[in-house]
Amino acid sequence: MDTPDRDFVPARLAGLPSWLISQTALRAGRLVSDGLAVVGARGYHFRLLATLDEFGATSQASLGRRSGIHVSDVVAALNELADRDYVTREPDPADRRRNVVTITPAGRRQLRRLEKQLAMAQDDLLAPLTADEREQLSRLLTRVLRHHSA
Repeated sequence: MDTPDRDFVPARLAGLPSWLISQTALRAGRLVSDGLAVVGARGYHFRLLATLDEFGATSQASLGRRSGIHVSDVVAALNELADRDYVTREPDPADRRRNVVTITPAGRRQLRRLEKQLAMAQDDLLAPLTADEREQLSRLLTRVLRHHSA
């Protein structure tokens, strides 16, 4: 197996798809974090803004479920986004105990900046692959993830 770490990792480990996926995920996470940091953001910011942009205003609890972020982390990240006027939180008229979160025009502009940074991180991560190979990799990973998420 020809991996960058083959001289430092036992061959029986270096050839395991689970090891390859986890090592790639670590590198991908660093590339994404570094890219988002350029515009003063974190991965949670992108996930929350993208969820709000796609699904519209929603409760904090629903936002956490849809973005895959624990509710306590949602509150902290929303505080950061609200401080920058990227989201607003208003009491839900149907249930005053919960807040409805809405993306603002400034939040949509920030989302576009984050998407550009993420596109560059994806290009960096997948540099050795052709466009067809990138699509194939995404399809295969999606299939594996769906199988284990069902």
